Amino acid sequence: MNAASMPPESHRSEHIGWLRAAVLGANDGIVSTASLIVGVAAANSSHQNILLTGIAGLVAGAMSMAAGEYVSVSSQADTETADLAREKAELATNVEFERAELAQIYVDRGLEPELASKVAEQLMAHDALGAHARDELGITEALSARPIQASLASAGAFSVGAVLPLLMVLVASPQNVIAVVSVASLIFLMALGVLAARVGGANIWKGAWRVGFWGALAMAITAGIGTLFGTVA
Repeated sequence: MNAASMPPESHRSEHIGWLRAAVLGANDGIVSTASLIVGVAAANSSHQNILLTGIAGLVAGAMSMAAGEYVSVSSQADTETADLAREKAELATNVEFERAELAQIYVDRGLEPELASKVAEQLMAHDALGAHARDELGITEALSARPIQASLASAGAFSVGAVLPLLMVLVASPQNVIAVVSVASLIFLMALGVLAARVGGANIWKGAWRVGFWGALAMAITAGIGTLFGTVA
């Protein structure tokens, strides 16, 4: 088969950006909302107050996730922009040094010096800044920072995750709301862990156990605090 006609390969690392944001957001949505609900329910609150607490947690958490992710990824984007501007200036003032620097990178990766020089020369003739961004700075289109995309993905995923324990409050009776929310949330978390592991190519049982353990721990701690304050009150 001609190399030009070969279909591009798909790699799991291409999903790492949105996968990280989606899994983190959904996991936080389930854990934080379920923990709030369980903690408030353990303090002998009314069914209405439990539901209102869960809704408030959903809204506040989604906004926090969106703002936090936007600020974090914007900082990364600013750093990338500054690095690219510096590299562009260096290419304009000392292109020969930059070509030698790029060739040395390829030598360090295993190419013969003569071949490395030819590769550097041809790549820089095609796209000098792109070659240095990719091979010197490690900035690629697939992994570059996208603040708005990351912000929306995190907020949306958090909201989806937070809705799940809220739905359990609606279907559960006041007497068994803690048990229903806790068990259902653990199932949701483990399913999320399995899904993330499958997409990322990791061990599904390890992924399920990891999120399940920390989710159970968070709910247990907040339930204990809720019970303590409910007893004191």
